[in-house]
Amino acid sequence: MTAAAHRAWAIAKKDVRIYCSRGPVIIFGVLFPTFLFVAFAWGRNVPADSLVPGLIGMALFFTASATTPAVLPFETRTRTLERLLTAPITIPMLIAGDVIAALLFGLLLSLIPIVISLAVVRAPLHHPLQLVGGVILSALCFAIMGSLFSAPATDNPASIMTLSNLVRLPLIFVSGVFMPVAKMGAWVRPIAYLSPLTYTTELMRNAFGGEAVISAGLCLGMLALFCIALWIITMAAHRASIHRRLFL
Repeated sequence: MTAAAHRAWAIAKKDVRIYCSRGPVIIFGVLFPTFLFVAFAWGRNVPADSLVPGLIGMALFFTASATTPAVLPFETRTRTLERLLTAPITIPMLIAGDVIAALLFGLLLSLIPIVISLAVVRAPLHHPLQLVGGVILSALCFAIMGSLFSAPATDNPASIMTLSNLVRLPLIFVSGVFMPVAKMGAWVRPIAYLSPLTYTTELMRNAFGGEAVISAGLCLGMLALFCIALWIITMAAHRASIHRRLFL
């Protein structure tokens, strides 16, 4: 392991130990999407191939993007960010560590809906490799997106979590979570194609043999493209705001 990777991994371990059990992370990353999905699915005769992709996609989306928005505001408030910036750590190493922690958090918690889907709902899994690849790539994409939410220079985690939910909540309604893209109106589809969550849910539908309008290969390619684009934007945003945090 190179020195840069070792330092990023050290930051990731610190984030997992300190931030994954924080109130905002648990509420907005685990409890909120769970209750939202139960409210949607309870008492409705929804086929497994329609229910399961949305469940897994929303779980990945909220859990992987829940940790990174909270880390930098907390560290700005407790003044631990200043200590990190005086260490031999670059901004990409710092953000990469946060993203790795969020990735692991998302992968771990996504196992819950996957196990429920396979063992309880008995959803037919047609393409296991698509499921595995889609889960890993989606968790990485959403972890980077969560880091982008934390770019504004503030020491108030609640402000960042509110900002992130202003983006995340509309996305779940236009990304095929509750209604497959195939059944959306023609005016909604162009908006859906701009959301990375759309490609996650479509990939899950492909994996479970559901009705998908986007091929698995295109979904994987678009998720990889979103990862690269979001990483570039995130780096630019954090470089522009990181030093303003020191004066809060």
